[in-house]
Amino acid sequence: MDMDGFVEEVVRISGRNPYLCYQCGMCSAVCPVAQYMDILPHQIIRLVQMGDPAVLESDAIWVCISCMACVDRCPRDVGPGIIIDALRQFKLRRGAEKYDYFQVPELGEAPSLALVAASRKLTG
Repeated sequence: MDMDGFVEEVVRISGRNPYLCYQCGMCSAVCPVAQYMDILPHQIIRLVQMGDPAVLESDAIWVCISCMACVDRCPRDVGPGIIIDALRQFKLRRGAEKYDYFQVPELGEAPSLALVAASRKLTG
């Protein structure tokens, strides 16, 4: 898939415009699980802006707990959590295997919302 097609599909699924993001980092600052991500929410949006489908290989799109704190705090109404959810959908729609729930790393002191979200996303 070409870079333009990747971004167009993410925009179609999410209904959000990633190009509005000016990389303020607010989404990463309010993310309760940012410390467990291999790349931060604002970095995910930047990779989408650049049309880099390698973002689909990031563990961060599966670590996101869909709390939507980033959506509430985004000054440009980009909706990073919604775009991250679209990335998960993009990958699953192309036949990616669902994440094995038993392979989820030990999160230690992660919020209970993370466990509920993981169970919802990773087993459905």
